[in-house]
Amino acid sequence: MLQLSEIWIYPVKSLGGIAVQSALVTARGLEHDRRWMLVDEQGVFLSQRTTPELALFGTDISDNYLVISHKDQLGNTLKIDLNANKSTADDLIKTMVWDDAVDAIEVGSSFSAWFSTILKQPVRLVYMPEESHRKVDPNFAQTTADINSFSDGFPFLIIGQTALDDLNARLKEAVPMKRFRPNFVFTGGQASEEETWSELTIGNHLFHGVKPCGRCVLVTVDPEKGVLAGKEPLLTLSKYKRSGNNVIFGQNLIAAASGRVSVGDAIAVSKTKIFEIRED
Repeated sequence: MLQLSEIWIYPVKSLGGIAVQSALVTARGLEHDRRWMLVDEQGVFLSQRTTPELALFGTDISDNYLVISHKDQLGNTLKIDLNANKSTADDLIKTMVWDDAVDAIEVGSSFSAWFSTILKQPVRLVYMPEESHRKVDPNFAQTTADINSFSDGFPFLIIGQTALDDLNARLKEAVPMKRFRPNFVFTGGQASEEETWSELTIGNHLFHGVKPCGRCVLVTVDPEKGVLAGKEPLLTLSKYKRSGNNVIFGQNLIAAASGRVSVGDAIAVSKTKIFEIRED
C-alpha cells in the first residue's frame, strides 16, 4: 500500500520547511509554499546553491503569521502577516527565477533589512501576489493555465521513503529526507518507482507526474550547519540515478484541481511511463 507519510511546505524559497499534517492544494503549489523569496540587488533569487546559510533560517506558521527565525539569532524573529500581502500594479517589481522574469512585491523594507543584516549582504524579501502568473515549462505543462510559485520548476515534488532508504544503503553516512526538500513523502512501493508515475491520486485528488526531478549541488548542503558538506549524496546518486545528463531523485507533479491532502491519505497510481535511467 502506498500512503502519504509526510507533507512539507517551504514558505520562503530555500529556507527551512514546515512539516504539516494537512495542506491545501492550489494551482501553484501547496498553500503558502514558496510564495516568498530573497533576491539580490539585481532582483535575482538567492538559494542554498550559492548561499548555503539560508538553510539556517527556520519557518513556522502561527496565528496567521509567518514566523522566521535563525539558528544563530535566538529570540530574534520576523513575523509576517499572512493577510497583508496585497498589491497593485504600481507595487510590482521584476525578479528572476532562473530564466523566468516574475512579478513580485517587496514585503517591506524593514523585513529586507532584517535579512540583509544577518546575511551581511543587501537582499530584499519579496512575495508572489495572486496576479503574478509564472507559467510552468510548456514542454511539461498539462494545460496552458498551469502555473508555479517561486519553486525551481514545478509546483510539487514527491519522493518515496524507499528511495531514500535505498540511497542511504549505498552511502557511508545516511542523509535525511530534508536534503531533497519534497512536498510529499510516501511509504510503500519499490525504490524510486515514483519516477515512472504519470497519473496518480493522493486521497481523492488527481496529480500528473511530469518529469523526474533533476538534482544539483543543493542536496550536498548540510541543513543543520548551513554549509556545503562535500560531494555526497550527489556523487553516489550520479552513479545509479541519471536520466540523460541529469542526476535525478523524486518526481515533479502538477495538480489537476484544488483540494486538501492529509498525512495518511492513500496514493493510487493509474498511469506510468518509462524514463531511461543510466547506471555506471
